[in-house]
Amino acid sequence: MTASTAMGEERRGIFAHFGRDLTASIVVFLVAMPLCMGIAIASGVPPEKGLVTGIIGGLVVGLLAGSPLQVSGPAAGLAVIVFEFVRENGLQALGPVLLLAGLLQLLAGALKLGGLFRAISPAVVHGMLAGIGALIVIGQFHILFDAKPMSSGLQNLAAMPGRVFGLDFSNAAATEMALLIGVLTIVVMLGWEKLRPRSLTLVPGALLGVLAATAAAWGLGLDVARIQVPTSIAAAFAMPTSLAWFAPLANPALLVAALAIAFIASAETLLSAAAVDRMHNGVRTKYDKELRAQGIGNLLCGLFGALPMTGVIVRSSANVQAGAQTRLSTILHGAWILGFVALLPWLLREVPMAALGGILVVTGWRLVSLKHVTHLFKAHGPLPAAIWAVTFVLVVTTDLLTGVLVGLALSVVELLPHARHLRLKVHEHDEGDATRVALTGAATFVGLTRLNAVLEKQPANRPVHLDLDRVKAMDHTTAETLSEWISRRRLGGESDRVTGPAAILRPLPLPA
Repeated sequence: MTASTAMGEERRGIFAHFGRDLTASIVVFLVAMPLCMGIAIASGVPPEKGLVTGIIGGLVVGLLAGSPLQVSGPAAGLAVIVFEFVRENGLQALGPVLLLAGLLQLLAGALKLGGLFRAISPAVVHGMLAGIGALIVIGQFHILFDAKPMSSGLQNLAAMPGRVFGLDFSNAAATEMALLIGVLTIVVMLGWEKLRPRSLTLVPGALLGVLAATAAAWGLGLDVARIQVPTSIAAAFAMPTSLAWFAPLANPALLVAALAIAFIASAETLLSAAAVDRMHNGVRTKYDKELRAQGIGNLLCGLFGALPMTGVIVRSSANVQAGAQTRLSTILHGAWILGFVALLPWLLREVPMAALGGILVVTGWRLVSLKHVTHLFKAHGPLPAAIWAVTFVLVVTTDLLTGVLVGLALSVVELLPHARHLRLKVHEHDEGDATRVALTGAATFVGLTRLNAVLEKQPANRPVHLDLDRVKAMDHTTAETLSEWISRRRLGGESDRVTGPAAILRPLPLPA
């Protein structure tokens, strides 16, 4: 499908490919259900909070999104910051703070700041996600034992040996049974993904892992902890009833938390949207529109006291791979979640907590992707790899915000040798049957917003000559962006060419 054809179909309506979107929505629903509940558990909140976020992400954000094929919902990337926030301030403070975070995202979208988030160093973003993944693994490790995670990553790590050495399978009790259920979930999930036949590629391993664990716990009558969901999903959509609900916003520290949630949610969403664009040749993401949609979604999640949402790469990639063509697939997946929890809440109450812990251990482990830091080192040298490593270590050992801020500060180090020549000029020239885009100066994240605007307005059916002959320096953020743009154009069949130091433009690793 060409971009022009896809845009025409987008204008004709979301029912242009009803059959394919319906099938894809069912696949995404099956992927999303266990993750919505699991991420809620990892965030230290009741599982229905994650389901509400998934419903809003489908029905509301799916309708308004600037990235039609991206799926929004609760994300592992925010689980750690929400867990710490709820532990320190209580669940009742999350709603008002999330409402404010949504308003900040709405404002950022209205001010057309979406491009600024795309200028964030990939080393910082992937280092942050890897750190979050490590924290999820060592936190959910304790859920496998039907125990509660500790208050910090280091405490969770220190307590892990005691959990293992405390096992006694000669006198197996609830703890040992829960661990076996969690391990069963992981084995079924990974085994299916490795051995499944080609004809059943779209059946998610996480779903089969939960089904196997639930069947084993029910069939054997095991006394293990199970998830708790309300009898009626309507109870999870309770709105604030008095002005006292807004009282937490008088605390300046919570305003900083709202800003941190808005920043991280926006960065993760737009990173995911860029990755989704690399998976298909259809409608490109409108980043400011996506930011506004996420703001509305998080505002509603705040009003209902649910989890924060972002665009999520796991569900989005499942959507694209299942053949989704329009936003209808995302919208329908939200409807399926709502219908399931409204009609079959008793079934959810049979799911063992350890099964969700097993899914989150696998999900967290996949976030700790060493291929990103390997790519950064090979393509751009030791400094970006060091930024990734420092961000990762600080997220795990201190907190998320400290890791991100230090990573962003270190990314400025790349600019120091070129501090006097940071201005980037971008010129467009008509060369008859092609457009020449010439860059002059230092190509760094400082000028990336304007460069992106020029690159993304280039038509899909006209070749582009990217002239880098007068580029004095290029940081890894710009090099990654240009590599992604060139890869996407060539994947779409465009005969673009690059002149100048093209050796710095290495292919990007595919998203996990």
